[in-house]
Amino acid sequence: MRFLRCAPKSISGNCIPPAPVNRLPHCTLVMPEQLASASCSPRQAPNSLMEVRLYFLPLRRKKVMSLSCPHFKISIRKRSERQSAVAGAAYQSGESLFSEYDLKTKNYRYKAQEVLHKEILLPAHVPPAYCDRQTLWNAAERIEKQWNAQLARGIIMALPRELPKEQYAPLVRDYCMEQFVSKGMCVDFAVHDKGDGNPHAHVMLTMRAMDEQGKWLPKSRKVYDLDENGERIKLPSGR
Repeated sequence: MRFLRCAPKSISGNCIPPAPVNRLPHCTLVMPEQLASASCSPRQAPNSLMEVRLYFLPLRRKKVMSLSCPHFKISIRKRSERQSAVAGAAYQSGESLFSEYDLKTKNYRYKAQEVLHKEILLPAHVPPAYCDRQTLWNAAERIEKQWNAQLARGIIMALPRELPKEQYAPLVRDYCMEQFVSKGMCVDFAVHDKGDGNPHAHVMLTMRAMDEQGKWLPKSRKVYDLDENGERIKLPSGR
């Protein structure tokens, strides 16, 4: 399956060549002899669920598993709560975007200094015009007619501090291509880093996929698992 990736631009406006996608291992085992020669402390653990390392300390101490404390928040932008997909895209990209819905400009240029990378990922059949951030999210809002419509999905995920900054964008891009673009969704993501030890990524997803003619498809609906009696299987929470 082919994908269309819009050429990202640096703060100066120059196009950035596509970076190679390097997968991050889900689990890395570090043995005692490796720790002895390592320059970093074994207590330095990733701060993201994208990587989990198991550290085995010397034999005088029992085996200790050091796990990260991940932050992965998923939300939905809702018109009923006076939220805007255009405003969300402007915030995470550090840009000024005009909203056709309320005829207001959403200006978040003051956030640009912490944006390391921003990019739009589209399925191959989506018109290239949607590489423009303002065009994409105004179109996503325009198709929603209800006063309480759900406009976009949003994800905020922590990134490992141990990775070089130039690897953040390929890491998030690979994740989005595999999990969202492959299913027909349009993705707008940005990597933020204020220099305070909390690098993170903002990801916005369209609520609808597009067909090969560039038309928005109906929203997907929940399909519940049923037991042998045809009754819906409840979650452990009882819902």
